[in-house]
Amino acid sequence: MLTHLGAPTLIEDILTSSWVMVDCLQSRMPGTRLVVVGEEPLYSELRSAGFELAEDALGLQAVIASFDRSFVYRKLQVAFDAIRAGARFFATNPDRYCPVPSGGEPDCAAIIAAIEAGTNTLVEAVVGKPSHHMIEAALDLMGLPAADCLMTGDRSETDVYMGREAGMSTALTLTGATPESALAASSVQPTYVLHHLSDLLP
Repeated sequence: MLTHLGAPTLIEDILTSSWVMVDCLQSRMPGTRLVVVGEEPLYSELRSAGFELAEDALGLQAVIASFDRSFVYRKLQVAFDAIRAGARFFATNPDRYCPVPSGGEPDCAAIIAAIEAGTNTLVEAVVGKPSHHMIEAALDLMGLPAADCLMTGDRSETDVYMGREAGMSTALTLTGATPESALAASSVQPTYVLHHLSDLLP
């Protein structure tokens, strides 16, 4: 997509919250048995990293919440049973909704909230933006100090907040999740405001 928009990008330069989740789990509890409330790309990354994915709560060591357009009561029940039996609880990202042409779709925050409400257990870690896990992985991938980077995104509460916390300059694009009215009311202000992503290009 970025290449199509005029910003040539290699696959190895793309960092996702799924990749960061895999990396965090490998360092904390490698090869464990998990249940994932999510979609196939996350399943594939976890399986490739040696994790066993289950569809029942028996012997589960962790519950992973993510964006899931196939979320049903059965998935909530398995997560509920696993956490009440002692499984740890992680999530990929805290986004409340995913912008789409029709308006928006409930994102990972809705899944987290459902599991937290049922189990009375707060998620242990959310590894995607704006967490330190995500920014540390990005800086490591680029091999650059934070001061030499510009964090660009369309959400004040994740993209801009994460960049500011890391000591980066930030740019908010008014092309997705944050309209001008929301930016004006936000306590998290970017260094720059862009009306089009192409404003970043020479």
